[in-house]
Amino acid sequence: MKLRVKKSTTVFSAGFVALGLLVLSGALLFTSLAKPAQAQSEGGRLITVYDRGEQASFITTKDTLKDALNEQNIHLDTRDAVEPSLDEKLVAPDYHVNIYRARPVTVVDGVTRQKIVTPYQSADRIVKDADISLYPEDETVLTRSGDIVNDGAGLQLEIIRATPFTLDLYGVKTEVRTQAKTVGDMLKEKRIALGKSGRASVALDAPITAGMEVRVWREGKQTVTAEETVAFAVEQVKDADRPVGYKEVKTPGANGKRSVTYEIEIKDGHEVSRTEIASITTLEPVKQVEVIGAKLPTPTNPTENQVLGKQMMLDFGYGEDQWACLYNLWMRESGWRVNAGNPSSGAYGIPQSLPASKMSVYGSDYMTSARTQITWGLNYIKGRYATPCGAWDAFQRQNWY
Repeated sequence: MKLRVKKSTTVFSAGFVALGLLVLSGALLFTSLAKPAQAQSEGGRLITVYDRGEQASFITTKDTLKDALNEQNIHLDTRDAVEPSLDEKLVAPDYHVNIYRARPVTVVDGVTRQKIVTPYQSADRIVKDADISLYPEDETVLTRSGDIVNDGAGLQLEIIRATPFTLDLYGVKTEVRTQAKTVGDMLKEKRIALGKSGRASVALDAPITAGMEVRVWREGKQTVTAEETVAFAVEQVKDADRPVGYKEVKTPGANGKRSVTYEIEIKDGHEVSRTEIASITTLEPVKQVEVIGAKLPTPTNPTENQVLGKQMMLDFGYGEDQWACLYNLWMRESGWRVNAGNPSSGAYGIPQSLPASKMSVYGSDYMTSARTQITWGLNYIKGRYATPCGAWDAFQRQNWY
């Protein structure tokens, strides 16, 4: 019986203790949960502030965090950072506020040394706050300053700049940076494996220096894929109501792109052959549409040959609309001169017959007669281009007719 009483007493005591702990923890939980409710019941909000390792809580009825902190005489420097922001409208029952106090940081960037005051604790935020540009390969080291006399009780941020150089990787040049000390270490850092056929223009144990160029290639035949530009086409629409020289872009053109695979052969680091083996257009080019002026001028004071030429053209069966084309065509060819000769080609006369003897079928005076030359010229135009404007269009395209 004694054993039973002791056992029963022991169980009762342990259960009592456990029950007591449960009640106590419940009371604590109830107290912590009751604070926001208590604040709300008092018409305010519970604010918990974390400032330099210390914690304090208070109840406020202010509308913004800034007013709530001022009410508690919690003073802030203009460089201090607060999360959430001071202008935060207080609408929730409770808030947790972090205050990051500004402190001096000495930034060492090579030979440049500057002091800033910042509330931020991480290197990335300090660099951003100081408006310092970093490359992805640059490194930063953040430590407590060892020079209290000159730097104060602050931090030191050292920026270790990567070395810039040019990497020519299989024919593609890129400006890159590295923290590696040698070419071999740089290739490992960039995950470039030379393999059996790979070569580098600089010895692998050569030091990396600013501005140097390292070329990497593979010997023998290999395939490479490159993205190339596809030039857009241009369509010109002639407007007879606009003067020659007028130009208006109706639809702007846009270049396309294509992915091209080549088989190339490299020997001693130089490409000796390249053959296209596949091509896929990845972006279609957009054709450019242009309106150009086609209204041709007519002579205000025609020469005797021009007056004769126009009348013969009309007698030949062409309309008035063809005169401007014929005038411009032979003005460009000979200036409507009977004795105009081209010393390089041998073309001669108003229509620039090549050779001049072709015009003899219309008269033996073909070397001096405007009528004979114009007759031959009109027949030549009709047989080859149908109309003077057809001949003029051809001349504009190829500079001859």
